[in-house]
Amino acid sequence: MNKIYSSAILLSLLMLSCKKETPPSPKPLEIPIVQVLQQDVKLESEFTGQTYGQSDIQINPRVDGVIQSLNFKEGGLVTKGQLLYTIDPLPFQTKVSEAEGKLAEMQARLAKTKSDYEMMEPLAKMNAISQREFIGAKAAYNASKASIDAASANVKNAKIELSYSNITAPISGLIGISKVRVGDYVRPGPASVLNTVSDLGDVRVRFTMSEQEFLRIFREMSQKNSQLRGEAKSISILLSDGTPYPETGKISFADRQIDPATGAVTFEAAFANPQQLIRPGQYVKIHVVTDIYKNALIIPQRSVIEMQGITQVYVLGANNKVEMKEVKLGPAFKDSYIVIDGLAANDKIALGGTSQLKSGNVVTPQIKEWTPGKAIN
Repeated sequence: MNKIYSSAILLSLLMLSCKKETPPSPKPLEIPIVQVLQQDVKLESEFTGQTYGQSDIQINPRVDGVIQSLNFKEGGLVTKGQLLYTIDPLPFQTKVSEAEGKLAEMQARLAKTKSDYEMMEPLAKMNAISQREFIGAKAAYNASKASIDAASANVKNAKIELSYSNITAPISGLIGISKVRVGDYVRPGPASVLNTVSDLGDVRVRFTMSEQEFLRIFREMSQKNSQLRGEAKSISILLSDGTPYPETGKISFADRQIDPATGAVTFEAAFANPQQLIRPGQYVKIHVVTDIYKNALIIPQRSVIEMQGITQVYVLGANNKVEMKEVKLGPAFKDSYIVIDGLAANDKIALGGTSQLKSGNVVTPQIKEWTPGKAIN
């Protein structure tokens, strides 16, 4: 009896252990899935540029002397013709007085020589005086007239020099910090710069492009019906804090030559500056459209797996099964890639991010909407 009871217990234990060894079926991986997008893509190249005013006019003294006053607010707006600096005018006023005195002397001499000439003229006709005396009177009169012209020119020049002691704004615009103060002695010359006035209604941005890039773009734009022809002339910039500047600019010109020292050509673009946000001397990032892909296929960079120089993606197939597929990639676009070969429009691919995903796995797809340049939630 005990032997039969022991056998029954042993059989029950074996049956229980068999039930415990049966594992549950694994749950499919939850994988984020995105769709391959098809759209026109404009590729931009980035260059570093420097800003200039539409007109940056240096203010130089035209006479030497001591600065007597500054008549503007540094860093403020000035209008054309506004008085900016005065140079001590006393030496130039003295020159004007001296020149006017000399002119008055010449005028008195002219009056006397004219009177002498007019008095001798009838006497000469009657032979009452010698021809030598008459010719001498006529010569003195003509010399006095010439002296008047020279003295008048001296007065004019002295007054011009006096006017140069008042330095006015050549254009309307924003003036910088003065390089001289009251009491400083200044003199004419290209090295003697008092200040600079910039017209900031429009601004100029200069940047350089490599010879190879220039040749590629030039050849593309030279083709008949080139879509790049209009796009490459319109450019955008990023400010130093990374924010985009709201105005779009246009290429103004390219330099006549390629710099042999750097192998680059200089371009200049013009931008409207209604808020005067851009000041001369800033460094900005310039974006120029340098290529256009029509109906391009694009995928997120996060979906690409690169192994030994081969680029692949997991493609979602029938019955939610994923298969690894090799793809040929083109250039990057924002946070995505342009696909040259290997995928079709509306294909669905895994976003990646887990080493557990293998080719042939059945997954639970989590469809994600995405836009190039925006984070995928």
